[in-house]
Amino acid sequence: MLAATREFFAERGVLEVETPLLSAAAVTDPQIESLRVSGRGLPAPAYLASSPEFAMKRLLAAGSGDIYQICKAFRDEERGRWHNPEFTLVEWYRVGFDDAALMQEVEALIAHLLGPYRELEAAERLSHAAALERYAGIVGAHGASHAELDDAVRRHGIVCTADLSRDATIDLLMGLVVGPQLGHGSLSFIYDYPVSQAALARLKPGPPPVAARFECYLDGIELANGFHELTDAALQRARFQHDLEVRRGRGQFLPPPDEHLLAAIEAGMPDCAGVALGFDRLVAVALRAPQLADGMAFTVGNA
Repeated sequence: MLAATREFFAERGVLEVETPLLSAAAVTDPQIESLRVSGRGLPAPAYLASSPEFAMKRLLAAGSGDIYQICKAFRDEERGRWHNPEFTLVEWYRVGFDDAALMQEVEALIAHLLGPYRELEAAERLSHAAALERYAGIVGAHGASHAELDDAVRRHGIVCTADLSRDATIDLLMGLVVGPQLGHGSLSFIYDYPVSQAALARLKPGPPPVAARFECYLDGIELANGFHELTDAALQRARFQHDLEVRRGRGQFLPPPDEHLLAAIEAGMPDCAGVALGFDRLVAVALRAPQLADGMAFTVGNA
């Protein structure tokens, strides 16, 4: 499958690149914790990359053109049936693509890789709001009140004692109610996320405005997360600062924003779309395995 991945991108003229695993900056996303490392000769602090995204965007701003990478990524506090602190990502960026065009390429790559192992029907595409309505019974989910979302959580028999934010409640419903029902027999793409969950995606003009972001599911498992990338450095800085305020409110570690990335975006990153695909998960899905560990030669438990 690794060889087939490289063949796929070579046929499309996408350049394979390599970026550092160690960085002096870390992701600010409140849902992701970076692994900190120390050692003589390393910047203080130093972090293992949770994805190659920031470094790859610096290459794009430097004029690389279309690029991809197959690499290790690291995330703290992620261990379970479908998580391992160290995992393999396939991440790529296509200049001139939007999120719709990139969804088509994700579908083509997965069909190429899974073709020898299983047959898939044509992919399903659902907006984020439509998915919450169809599978969680929430009409007008993006405009729903926090109380309405909490009611949906209780209606689906989810017991949660934590005081969750509105976004965290939506994530809970997506993770426990909607996600497991997606991608059975075909890929499911969920697109047009709430503005509050834009991450590094640009916004689409409304009404209502939504984020140009998508996720891809198969067998109820999230495989990929993609964006029509934000190219406004001031807005990206504001989002980093908002992330840090959320982290401060939760008592989380406050990592330094990546100033190199912000400088690259300000210098001129091209209009592009990018996506990260969990390669180990795709291998496990190809095997029809019940857990991520079956798609990996080594996990954190036996490394």
